[in-house]
Amino acid sequence: MEDTQPQGPFCQSCAMPLKTDEDFGTEADGGKSEKFCRFCYVEGTYTTPEMTMEEMIEISAKGWADSDPNVSYEQAFAEMEKIAPYLERWQ
Repeated sequence: MEDTQPQGPFCQSCAMPLKTDEDFGTEADGGKSEKFCRFCYVEGTYTTPEMTMEEMIEISAKGWADSDPNVSYEQAFAEMEKIAPYLERWQ
């Protein structure tokens, strides 16, 4: 698992790297979430509470492949299958 673990802070729901302040979600008090991105977590709650881990893997793999020309959807999907079960949201 160590080989696929994203580096630096990353969303504990979708594994998106949290590089800038704008990437982070928000807590109920309006403060920055230290664990989740702005797509997954707003005002202290998940934006898609009904989403399954399998659905998140598909969505995250598509986003990863769309944003990185060196990664195919199939590669991203395989990596997300390894990463997602270890993220806090899916424990």
